Amino acid sequence: MDATAHHFGVTVTDLDRAVEFYRDVLGLEVLTRFSVGGEAFATGVGIEDARADFAHLDAGGARLELVEYTPEGEPRETPGLNQPGATHPGLSVDDLDAVYAGLPEDVETVSEPQTTESGTRIMFVRDPEGNLVELLEG
Repeated sequence: MDATAHHFGVTVTDLDRAVEFYRDVLGLEVLTRFSVGGEAFATGVGIEDARADFAHLDAGGARLELVEYTPEGEPRETPGLNQPGATHPGLSVDDLDAVYAGLPEDVETVSEPQTTESGTRIMFVRDPEGNLVELLEG
């Protein structure tokens, strides 16, 4: 098998708000929006009577897939990165300090830009749903 990246999915409760964040704050281009339902979809995702609205955004070498399910799943606490099953998209930017300085005031940041032991400059923000997003310089 020669698997390659197609997309990275993030489930949200408000697709329009999430698209606005990833498009307007992080600068990703919306490639397509669509809805899926029916028995095959519900069976495929293992959720009875599931329907979902999707947005695919261009994240460079892969797509970021935002998905809003109907019905919604059970509420969850916002996971930390050190919890099993935690996921986050990692997005590369040219100037992390400029991105940090230009973030709207309502965007929650975990920290200001940091340089790790490996020399990589990183910071984490949360999208409007509380999902972690890693921004890396490079």
